[in-house]
Amino acid sequence: MGASNRTTQVALGVSAFSFLLFVIAFATPYWLVTDGRLTEPRFTNLGLWEVCFSNFQDIHRFYDTRFNGCMWVFEEEYYIISDFLLPGFYIAVQLFATLCFVMCLLALPLTLLFLRTSRDDDRYVVLLLSVGTCQVFGSIFGFIAVVIFGAKGDSRDWMPGWQNNDMGWSFAFAVVGSVLLLPAGILYMVQARRERYKRLNEISNREISEYGDDYYQHQAPPAAAAVVPSAPSPSTSYFAPEPSRPRRPQPGRAPSAPPHGGIQTDI
Repeated sequence: MGASNRTTQVALGVSAFSFLLFVIAFATPYWLVTDGRLTEPRFTNLGLWEVCFSNFQDIHRFYDTRFNGCMWVFEEEYYIISDFLLPGFYIAVQLFATLCFVMCLLALPLTLLFLRTSRDDDRYVVLLLSVGTCQVFGSIFGFIAVVIFGAKGDSRDWMPGWQNNDMGWSFAFAVVGSVLLLPAGILYMVQARRERYKRLNEISNREISEYGDDYYQHQAPPAAAAVVPSAPSPSTSYFAPEPSRPRRPQPGRAPSAPPHGGIQTDI
């Protein structure tokens, strides 16, 4: 199986937990909520795709329409307050959160395929890199979304009663989920790097072993071959020392007896 060691098992657990948290945050309308101190709040709660009002009327527009209940933010009834309801930072939060969600969805089938792939398969390293890359990019997109919303979500220029608006539990889930995606993706990429170096070492060791066997098989002499003495080379015979011959005796000294079997010369 794919998750056969501790690194991939930890990465799988962290990524599953972070993905679950971000999906819940992506679908629930509690990114911004009222703290409950107001008796009749005009705004109650808001998410990425849904907003809840209670007898809300935009005082900056000359119409008598009042909004009650929870509806989709792109609902046709909200068209007259779209410039108030959908500011630029909110659209940016929706965009980056959607990109994070898409990265998580792309990583999900890749993770399932990774779990069904053996470590000896050629696709094993590619799947590890793919899953890790999707989760790292998803973490970056999600982190940008929560940073933007945390900086602008409870500002006085947006929802009414801003003094009593707080970040909700959906926002907290999004923060934890997007942050945990990063170490999970890094663990996948680290494991892919380990597997790659392991395979390269195995290939190099196999090549060295095969080369060494071939080398010794071709270089080793036959065991039954007789050792034939080689003839001396011309250079060796040329510089071979000649036999010494007796020297001529000096005047006034008696000649020494020649060695047995030797020949004395007197030149």
